[in-house]
Amino acid sequence: MASIVIAQTTVNDETKAYDIARAAVEARLAAGAHIDARMTTFYWWKDAVQHEREYRISFKTTAEKATELQAWVHERHPYEVPQWIVLPTVGTSQEYLAWVEKETTTG
Repeated sequence: MASIVIAQTTVNDETKAYDIARAAVEARLAAGAHIDARMTTFYWWKDAVQHEREYRISFKTTAEKATELQAWVHERHPYEVPQWIVLPTVGTSQEYLAWVEKETTTG
């Protein structure tokens, strides 16, 4: 059986966040996605500290689909260097794992 990962990115536009999240689920690259409430992010960019209002998208997918999902998200992402973080999960129930695996392989 596959393992679940949570893959995350951020965008500064709520509509874009919704579009990416929904389309990734429709494409069966993620079993589900959620968008966190708007947050403020501080980061270094072009030799200066920047800040942005952003939305974090967390995708529930399998470790096997994460690379494909990353390429797909980056093709649609508005940033020059998109955030992409993949977090492993532990203690996932077998039922939930089976659901994620089914929803990312059914087509």
